[in-house]
Amino acid sequence: MTVERYIRIFAGIFILASLAMGIEGSPLFVSKWALAVTAFVGFNLFQFGFTKFCPLGIILRKLGVPEGTGACGS
Repeated sequence: MTVERYIRIFAGIFILASLAMGIEGSPLFVSKWALAVTAFVGFNLFQFGFTKFCPLGIILRKLGVPEGTGACGS
């Protein structure tokens, strides 16, 4: 797997988990403040689209995860 795929997987997991913990009525509800994680991940993905800066990407590269050829690369 590539850095880009790991970033998408981590973002998806964090968004789903924080939604489950932040929405009342969910069996995993903790607090409405858990939705702040959703906002943070969404903002980070938004700024990554413009700046190509992603802290998780830097960490994954240092751990030796290979770069991909792009989202639509073959």
